[in-house]
Amino acid sequence: MAQHHENIFSVMEGDCTSSLQAALDRTALAGERLVLAPGEHRCGALVLPSGVDLHLPRGAVLRFRDDYEAYRQNRVRVLAEKSDTAMMSAFGATNLRISGEGTILAPGGAYITGRLDDMGTHIPAAERPRVLVLHDCTNVMLEGVTIRQSPMWTIHLVACSNVDIAGLTIDNDREMPNTDGIVIDSCANVAIRHCDIATADDGVVLKTSLDAEGQPVGPCRSISVETCRVESRSCALKIGTETFSDVDTVIFRDCDVVRSNRALGIFSRDGGSIRNVECTDIRVEARETPDGFWGSGEAITLNVVDRRASRPAGPIEAITFQNMSGVMEGAINLVADGKAGIRNVVLRNVAIRQAVGRFNGGKYDMRPTRFDLAPSPDAAGRANAFVKDEDGAVIGLVSYPGGQPALYSENVQELFLEAVRFERPSPLPEGWNEKEVVLRQGKSGSWS
Repeated sequence: MAQHHENIFSVMEGDCTSSLQAALDRTALAGERLVLAPGEHRCGALVLPSGVDLHLPRGAVLRFRDDYEAYRQNRVRVLAEKSDTAMMSAFGATNLRISGEGTILAPGGAYITGRLDDMGTHIPAAERPRVLVLHDCTNVMLEGVTIRQSPMWTIHLVACSNVDIAGLTIDNDREMPNTDGIVIDSCANVAIRHCDIATADDGVVLKTSLDAEGQPVGPCRSISVETCRVESRSCALKIGTETFSDVDTVIFRDCDVVRSNRALGIFSRDGGSIRNVECTDIRVEARETPDGFWGSGEAITLNVVDRRASRPAGPIEAITFQNMSGVMEGAINLVADGKAGIRNVVLRNVAIRQAVGRFNGGKYDMRPTRFDLAPSPDAAGRANAFVKDEDGAVIGLVSYPGGQPALYSENVQELFLEAVRFERPSPLPEGWNEKEVVLRQGKSGSWS
């Protein structure tokens, strides 16, 4: 976008929503950049028009109000839990740019209603706004800014194309559920690079969701995530679990996963296929966390589960993991529980140290399953989280047969292991499998 000149938006006393919205509309129409002056700009819901170029220089803070009512008019078309609003949104817009070294400060702390000490999480309010939702937008550039303390998903891109996300920092409360960093939902041609993401939920996640009418939004294709650092108390780099349409041609390359519960995860649940995924040059640190978080310290998880009888899960096919190193406190888990199955999976040049975690759980995680579709009485704001059985155990955490191996595969077809090495404790801890690799075939589905 060619720029003619810059317009400075000065700091105002009190709420600046209406003035800032007018400035965004005016400068976008003129093809000009709007620069926030250093200082704090307090506002409510903003709608980004086509052609917007919003720049936050170092020292500029866009601080959003903590009142959910401030965002009631900023409705979005894909629901997430009970979140139906956004602090900033655009629908059908083109040529959008947000850049700079400034900060977007969300009011995450205002949406904490309590704490679950046994699960290690805050209790979130049921209704929480997302920070940025772009729906059906084209030619999007997000560059350089820092986003802090999101109460819900941070960036949600729906049915967008030609998106470039570079140099973002996302820093959320590590104990606030559902605070995914970047959600790429039914999009095409998205490049994410040089980002630093730290959050309690998924770091970068690809989905294919349903719209407000219950129809699939569309496929997700040609996505790359490169040279990023991700810290997640859930899954750092993930595909699924919402997979109502296909996911195809995805690259995760040259990324560092630190202090995460799961490093790489692919989850098929809702009918769409997942194909042609390459994960290369990934360094992982996968640590156990309490049961209230997803996962159990896995470096890699692939699973297929039919959670709805009316919509069986699609297959996972043509997946490559190569040049991986690091540490995990769980195992690598590849489980085809649904009939569509998992096939043609390659692990090449993988060297992982398997360490003892502080929980020594010895279980693999099949959630979400059909048990997680309806809210649990004790989910406390997390509508799909930790449904428990009559004995109080979390449903979906499964003990390994014969103890925890380094790699567990169930009903996977065409699994190729090339130069795969595991370093394990000696002697092995109690509850660990003497076999590094356990391959099982013919087991009937337990969760579908």
